[in-house]
Amino acid sequence: MTRVLIQGTGFAGQGHAAAFRAAGAEVVGMVGRTPHVVSEVARTLDIPFAGTDWQAALEQCRPDIVSIATPGGAHFEPIRQAIAYGAHVFCDKPMTTQGDTASELHDLACERGIKTAYAASFRYAPSVLHAKALVAAGAIGAPTEVECISHFNLEREIPFGWSHRKADGGGRLNNNFTHTLSIVASVVGDRILKIAGEVRDDLGRAPIVEGVHNFATRRDFIPTDLDDPTLEWGESDVEWSYTVMARLESRFADAPVSVLFKHGGLVPRFREDHIVFYGQKGAIYLEGHYGNGALHLHDGKGWQKKTLPDEIAATVPDVKGETEQCWHYLAREFVRDIRGEEVDPYPTFREGSQYQRIIDLIREGDPWTDLTSNA
Repeated sequence: MTRVLIQGTGFAGQGHAAAFRAAGAEVVGMVGRTPHVVSEVARTLDIPFAGTDWQAALEQCRPDIVSIATPGGAHFEPIRQAIAYGAHVFCDKPMTTQGDTASELHDLACERGIKTAYAASFRYAPSVLHAKALVAAGAIGAPTEVECISHFNLEREIPFGWSHRKADGGGRLNNNFTHTLSIVASVVGDRILKIAGEVRDDLGRAPIVEGVHNFATRRDFIPTDLDDPTLEWGESDVEWSYTVMARLESRFADAPVSVLFKHGGLVPRFREDHIVFYGQKGAIYLEGHYGNGALHLHDGKGWQKKTLPDEIAATVPDVKGETEQCWHYLAREFVRDIRGEEVDPYPTFREGSQYQRIIDLIREGDPWTDLTSNA
């Protein structure tokens, strides 16, 4: 049986463990930073090995696959060690915190013949799979344009942590854009020709609170008295909003497809978040920020809500939670590939390193043309 070692004890680590078990693998160990936390989580999940030393865990657990489920700032060294050991690597996004380190890991994996999976995995949401099939079947003609619009209205008082820090893999580009870019690439084509964008840190600071170990429950730690003079504050150094434009090559169109990615992490939505694929003959509208809601098709005459086809529904893991469902899908494909079964292409460190380089360019570039002299 395929053996899996998990790094990370929080929401992602526990979710990855469940996904690999559902794929028929054996989860043989879990590694975390805090001894009592990793011991308790491993005991609860019935994982035989728990520890805090990653290299020792590799040697003792002898995994076929390692699953990296920690914030992006903690990814590089454990992945490098896992590749050196010879384990295949399943890594949550972001891959690392910089394009050069992500590219280094991609190159190392290729040199060693290591299989990799990069969990920008909302491309496996049921309606996204449906949209992909419709575009491939010519339902909207040649794709011309895509828009991805989302507004999360996140609480500004969420305790200061990795998501506020560039060095730890925080920022909305790392944790939102990676998914939407993967979705668009899976539906219309993954050759990214051009990119431009801007980012904005409209948060500034967040309260420092002890005891937050699980990303999914961080809201439970928001202080009740934000005016408490003893409360400490941490300064954000990452973006909470972004606007990105891209051009992608598509095998379904002669001309490049224009894409708009617009995300506001701290602002409220008025209408639903959505992803829309426009074509020369029609359009596909997906409800939800990751297209995980209902699908509507415009055939040139009007919009119609479409039911998920049975053949696609049969491939969707029967688990609760959209994030968990997509992890299960990708983990299943990854395990099947490692076992030598034929699978469709899935996101790997190729995409992970490419996306990290793109994020670097967006954060560092200046897309603006100065018109002040013409005012």
